[in-house]
Amino acid sequence: MYDLHLSPEQLEFRDTVRDFVNNEIKPVTLKAERLDRCERSLPMELLRKASQMGLRTLALPEDLGGVGADALTCCIVTEELAAGDADIAAVLAQTSALGQRLFAVMTPQQRERFLHAFLEDDDFHLACAQHEPGDDSALGVNYHRPTATERRVSTTAVRTGNEWIVNGSKDCVANAPVAKLIAVEAHTDRGAALILVPRDAGGLGVTEQSELHWYHGACGQVVLKDCNVPADNLVAVADDGGSGRGHPWFLALNLGIGRAAYEAALDYAQMRVQGGRRIIEHQAIGSKLADIAIRLDVARNAIWRAAWASDHAEAFADRSLPDLPLTTIAQVVTSEAVYRAAKDAAECFGAMGVMRDMPLQKYIHDARVCLHSGNGNADARLRIAEVLANYRRAPSMLAAE
Repeated sequence: MYDLHLSPEQLEFRDTVRDFVNNEIKPVTLKAERLDRCERSLPMELLRKASQMGLRTLALPEDLGGVGADALTCCIVTEELAAGDADIAAVLAQTSALGQRLFAVMTPQQRERFLHAFLEDDDFHLACAQHEPGDDSALGVNYHRPTATERRVSTTAVRTGNEWIVNGSKDCVANAPVAKLIAVEAHTDRGAALILVPRDAGGLGVTEQSELHWYHGACGQVVLKDCNVPADNLVAVADDGGSGRGHPWFLALNLGIGRAAYEAALDYAQMRVQGGRRIIEHQAIGSKLADIAIRLDVARNAIWRAAWASDHAEAFADRSLPDLPLTTIAQVVTSEAVYRAAKDAAECFGAMGVMRDMPLQKYIHDARVCLHSGNGNADARLRIAEVLANYRRAPSMLAAE
């Protein structure tokens, strides 16, 4: 099992990022006028500063020029960033996760073309475009049955000489508005594959999606019309096949939201005086804060266990860990615990908790995004049930989830 003593490096990462959040991020993202306008524009200067600290290349191996942090360290950093702003945390986590996987499978020629630019440019983010408009075949779990409708990739890439000609569209693409390299899933003469499309490629268009802001970070639609890219821009990346053993970084983002709400409520409860004493000394508020602390601590332990497991696959083989989808379990535990924690934290403020210029409404919105985005916990529970019954789904091609 993982060591509950964090290494000196992990403690330094946590403390450094926490200082950055308190001194740089929160003064910008929690301004009353910004909250009142419900403004969610990305503070690009803060993203650049985070990149200069190594947070954009956090998971990239050291031999490729990155920090080489393990999954647990990535979870610690993501939680700290999300406690300041979930959107900043999401962009950095997405780029870091994609960088780890994409550059690992690139050919030496592809790395020579893209890696140096990625390392040198603090604005160089990554995206993976897979979901197509109207394609619901990947949504939902048909319990104990193969996918009812075979997923079709309508985006096509046709080989012409030394180029791929890519046509199609993708929506709900995380990081698309800020990405300088997009891995686009397309149907080729070799089947489905990922085509690396630079942002400046001819025929590529990106439109930001901002409907109700039901996502964290940046999200957009990608349209490719006779988009020309070099023939050697093809890669293939396989995921864990829905085993639930992938990295839980984005669950740590959820945890950071809940922790921010809890810390705000705790500070207020220690400051607000009613009936001659601080409200934290009143039983109702004290019990509510205790419940929040319990939920967040349990969620953190579930995430850290899943993170350790993702770095130690051998622990499943030697039965040190149960043959369970620990990341999926952590998803269910964390999203439900954090949403409840954010709501209870807002209640500690009374009527002030719903004011638009207070951060609590932002934390509740962010927690709801984590609770309802993706396939949701109903499908997550079905995936866990399938594992209990020894039913395994065929792997799919994904770059980062």
